[in-house]
Amino acid sequence: MIQLFLNAATAMAQAADATPAKTPSLVEMLAMPVGFLFIMYFLIIRPQQKKAKEHADLLTNLKAGDEVVTSGGIIGKVRAVAESFITIEVANNTAIKVMKTNVSGLTKQPTAKDAVKA
Repeated sequence: MIQLFLNAATAMAQAADATPAKTPSLVEMLAMPVGFLFIMYFLIIRPQQKKAKEHADLLTNLKAGDEVVTSGGIIGKVRAVAESFITIEVANNTAIKVMKTNVSGLTKQPTAKDAVKA
């Protein structure tokens, strides 16, 4: 009985040695990291670059009279635009000076449809 187990173990060991382990090719090894980089680019990097470009365009096109929202949540009308600062009027005769980069967006301008609804 013991001889049977020894013969079976020896046969299995010889069978394992007979088939050499296949090593993956260079293409197979690089496929997964390249795939991850491709996914990362289209899901994270590209949208972030697009948003940064839109924000830069917003800052270059600011002009007096635009109603803006700052990153701190302050809403006001742009009174003056300088190189890196803007002056925002937040109430009658009350203005604050804010860095241009802190402007997060324009507020929604009322349209004719909004005026009819109100």
